[in-house]
Order: sequence, then structure tokens, then C-alpha cells
Amino acid sequence: MTAIESPDKTAKPEPAWTLLRDLAFRRYWTGQAISLVGDQITLLALPLLAVLLLQATPAQMGYLTAAGLAPNLVFSLYAGVWVDRRASRRLVMVWADIGRAALIATIPIAYALDTLTLTHLYVVAFGVGTLAALFEVANATLFVSLVPPERYVAANSLINGSRAMSFVVGPSASGWLVQILTAPVALIADALSYVASAAQLLRIRPTEPPPETERKGQVGAGARFLASSRALWTLILAVTTLNFFNYMFSTLVILYVTTSLGVSPGLIGLILGAASVGALLGSIVTGRLTRAVGVGPAYVIGLLAFPAPLILVPLAGGPRPVVLALLFLAEFGSGLGVMILDISAGSLMAAIIPNRLRARVAGVTRTINYGIRPLGALAGGALGTLIGVRETLWVATVGALAGVAWMIGSPVVRMRELPTSDEAHPAPGTHPAQEAHPA
Repeated sequence: MTAIESPDKTAKPEPAWTLLRDLAFRRYWTGQAISLVGDQITLLALPLLAVLLLQATPAQMGYLTAAGLAPNLVFSLYAGVWVDRRASRRLVMVWADIGRAALIATIPIAYALDTLTLTHLYVVAFGVGTLAALFEVANATLFVSLVPPERYVAANSLINGSRAMSFVVGPSASGWLVQILTAPVALIADALSYVASAAQLLRIRPTEPPPETERKGQVGAGARFLASSRALWTLILAVTTLNFFNYMFSTLVILYVTTSLGVSPGLIGLILGAASVGALLGSIVTGRLTRAVGVGPAYVIGLLAFPAPLILVPLAGGPRPVVLALLFLAEFGSGLGVMILDISAGSLMAAIIPNRLRARVAGVTRTINYGIRPLGALAGGALGTLIGVRETLWVATVGALAGVAWMIGSPVVRMRELPTSDEAHPAPGTHPAQEAHPA
């Protein structure tokens, strides 16, 4: 593990929004913000399409979720090696955006032709998931090409702030688009968001780390680094455990809320959108929390604060106002927790991983962390069929809390500041963010 560098306690940190003064980062952030809103529309519209139009069973909902996540298990490791050999990770992200837009667009087309099937949804979900894996491992390198190390938390707060805003706007828009225009038509918005993201990425020219030229042993290089850093592997295993159970939960929650609790798509979207103010609040307060308790302890808080409120979902019952209030509180609290978790985790990973290994380590961590998600989705679908949907939600919400056990004895708990190393960061005065960018 690298040494912890003592910060200047007298310097007042700049507000996160000041990063938007940099033209390249502003364009990058804008593209991500638009794409995230589209993702949230699809996140609600796709399962609603499967449930309401194609009458998907609990097991089929598990297959659909797993299809979108399986590429992370199958391709992420090799995607990291392939991306690290590319001179421009940015162009990899552009083509991934264009490909995802084209795949999503096939769903409303098939619906218009009356040929839409669950098999079509499985294929699209798998294709979009494959391109998402490429996009994200490339994004790990592009992020540090645009942001200086001392501003990782601020940049992650901004990015996750736009993600939190997408939680507010996306589900509300999706619910009403589904109710008014049908779910397949609502998906057009997501396809357009990928086009917007690609357009913004094409307008920046960051100085990226040079491509990897060594051919031998590259598949295992990311795994070896992960194994050598106890802080990193305990961080990854903690969130992986949480995500296994969380995807058991997310696979069945829309099915449960619509069929068992009788909540309409429009009302679901309204509740999710309103409750996502919690995520927006989390993106605002996380910077202050990390300064108050430390970035490592903030991560531990996130491991608990994200899953714990979701216990209110299987608890929901009784009069309609009580049910809606519990669903709101569950989403509000969970949104607050997930921002604390993701901002602190993203900042820690950006600080710990060396530049030359970023895509490869991202491939390994994505294989583990995202690879477990389809297994959680399949387990949720199978268990929902075997013991019932509500009972499975109980197992998932309680089980997700077990992830924090990996933090026992982990160096992460003691990290008040981000770790630094010469290998992980460029020398002072040479960071790519300081280069001029075209207008």
C-alpha cells in the first residue's frame, strides 16, 4: 500500500463546481449527465416493458437482468487489456455510445413492426452490456486524464451529482412516458442520450497515457496488482458482496411493486424521482463527510447507508399512503447512501491504481464487481420463483448488509486522505488537465 500524504489543513478546498471552468471536463461531464438521464429512463422502462407488455415471469426478469450484466463477467478482463493498448480510449467510448444507441433503437422499431419478443430484449441487453463494459474500462483512464489527483473527490461529486439528478428526472420521465407513449417509445430517449454523449466526447482532446506495448502477461497484470493491494481488494469484495444481494433485490422490485402492491408506472416513476432527492443530497454532502471523518470511513458508512433503507420495501403494507411513504423513504435513504458509497469508492480507486494499469485493473474489478451482478439477478429470479418475491426481497435487503464485514482489519478504514504514489500520479505541473484544450 502506498503512503498517505498529509494535506495542507490551512488551504480551503475549492467548490466542486469550479472544475466546470475547464472546457474539456465540462464537455465530458455534460455528455455523461445526458447519458445518465437516458440510462435511468431505460432502467425503469425496460422492466416495465417486460412485465406489462410481454408478461415476464420472475425467472424471465432474472434472465433479462442477467443478460445485461453477463458481459461484465465474460468480457471485462480482456476489455481492459484491449483498451490499454489503444492510443485513444476516448474514441473507444465514442463508438461504444454509438453502438448502444443503435441497439436500443431496435426495440421501438420491433415494437412498431409487432415483432418484439423477450428474446429480442435479451439480445439487446447483452449487446448494450458488452459495449458498456468497454466504455467504462476506457472511462477509468479518461477520467484521470482530465482531473488532477487532488480533485478526484470533487470530480466524483460532480459526476455523481449529475447521476443523482438523473435519479430525480429519469424515473419520473420514464414512468409518464411509459404510461402515455408505451415503454418501447420511451426507450428512444435513451438512444438519443447516447448520441449526445458521443458528440460531447468528440469535442475534447485530452492527453491520455501512452498505450501499453508489452504483449506478455498483460491479462494477469491487473489481477496481480489487485491482489497486491489489500486496501483495493477488500474495497472491491465489500461492494461486490453488497451488489450480489442488491441485484437480487433490483431484479424483483418492479415486479413486486406493480403486481403485489398495485402501484401504477406513472406513480412508481413519481415516487422514484421525488425520493431521488436523497441521492442529490448525498452528492452534495459526501465531500464534507470525507473531510469530517475521512474518505475510508465514509466508504464504510456508504456500505451500510445504501442497503439498509431498502428493508422498508418488503415491510411496505397497509393503507395506500403508508405504502407510498415507505417506498419513498426507502429510495430516499438508499439514494443518499449510494452517493456516499460511490463517490468515496471511485475516489479511492482513482488514487490507488497506477495510470499504466488503469484499464486492466478496471477490467478485473469490473469482472468481479459487475460479474457478480448477473449471478445475483439469476439468484433473485430463482429464489423468487421458489419461495416468493416478497420473501426474496427480505433475503436480499438483509444479505446486502454483510458486505461491510470485509472492512474488518482493512487499511481502507484508516484512510482519512486519499493515498498517493509517483506511479499512480503524474509529476506536479505535468498533469494532462493542465494542457490547453481546443474551444
